[in-house]
Amino acid sequence: MKNLQIVCLQCEAINRVPETRLVAHPKCGKCGQPLFNGQPVELSQANFHRNLQKNDIPLLVDFWAPWCGPCKMMAPAFSEAATLLEPHVRLAKVDTEAEPQLGAQLNIRSIPTMVLFRSGQEVARQSGAMSSAAIIQWVNGQL
Repeated sequence: MKNLQIVCLQCEAINRVPETRLVAHPKCGKCGQPLFNGQPVELSQANFHRNLQKNDIPLLVDFWAPWCGPCKMMAPAFSEAATLLEPHVRLAKVDTEAEPQLGAQLNIRSIPTMVLFRSGQEVARQSGAMSSAAIIQWVNGQL
């Protein structure tokens, strides 16, 4: 049985969870909060790299901005995809207006842009708004 490292959404502690227990609603060993809540987590410069490098599950990041119409249209679809892809994929959002350095570091040229990471490395990138079904299909096709 393989243990996976999962970063807590609340306190950012790194938890070891047996792979077979991911679907059993695991809780953080430090703060007791659920490790998955079915919603995208907001990432910033401060916690992005910890979530990228310390989670053993793939990380799907939606780079967006509050003024972007297509981003606003895709937000509910991305949230719905989170309920269906977790706990096997962590979904996160980065506001490029609040965190321009992250967008620049990752060469984000248009928004919305989704970037899929596995083991800390980018494996795929998709620009443009998508439905939840299209997001799920795209992620599953990349993994």
